Amino acid sequence: MREAVAERTGPIRDVRPADSGNHADIASTVTGERATVFVKAARKLPDRDGPEVMSLRWEARVNAFVGELAPRLLWSAEAEGWLVLAFEHVPGRHPDYSPGSPDLDPVARTVGRLQAIRLPDVVDRPVTTRWAGIGDVSPMAGTALLHTDINPGNVIIAADGSVSLVDWAFVSHGAPWVELGQMIPWLLAAGHTPGSAEAWLARFAAWRAADPEAIDHYARLHTAVWTLRSERVAAAWIKPYLADVRRWAAYRGALE
Repeated sequence: MREAVAERTGPIRDVRPADSGNHADIASTVTGERATVFVKAARKLPDRDGPEVMSLRWEARVNAFVGELAPRLLWSAEAEGWLVLAFEHVPGRHPDYSPGSPDLDPVARTVGRLQAIRLPDVVDRPVTTRWAGIGDVSPMAGTALLHTDINPGNVIIAADGSVSLVDWAFVSHGAPWVELGQMIPWLLAAGHTPGSAEAWLARFAAWRAADPEAIDHYARLHTAVWTLRSERVAAAWIKPYLADVRRWAAYRGALE
């Protein structure tokens, strides 16, 4: 796999792992003699694609349709049981989502641009699958293109102020306001109250137009899903995330 990368970058001089993310076995900035790229790679299971490889295939599939918002996919390769994607390297920093942060406006403009992109045919995964079996998922159904995970770690602000969205592993289609609801726990984690988070979301037409009962229902189901995951998965970030989900759902009076 390293040879497959070096064939395109020249002999590798430096590898710097990303500081966050968990949807690939390797996520690193790779500097070769001829090029610097951001590499994501995952090892296949013996008889099929595992979840990490599948997530990379989703990223590769949608990239051509979100090029104005995401680092460009330069090439992909499969070698020795690995899938490798090489993206344009975009140096920058992650935004501050805290109340009053100057980063919130450019992030909002980028989310608005995303919501204006027509759903490409290659994105045939409904966002509703993540709540299947918990309750009625029809209020979250729709035909809007959704990134679904616009947390600060998946946003890069370059030196020129441009904003890129990375890690499209969960790209889906659904109601446009679901994208915004997915951001609420990250806004709360950055210091917003549920009220100030919703006030920020009110700048988006999709949020203003959403049925409040549908949002309540989403908050209830999202809490239930993450309560189950917290019981099954030991990742350290899940409990604080669930606490913020529950805080917002309680604010809306959506907890049972």
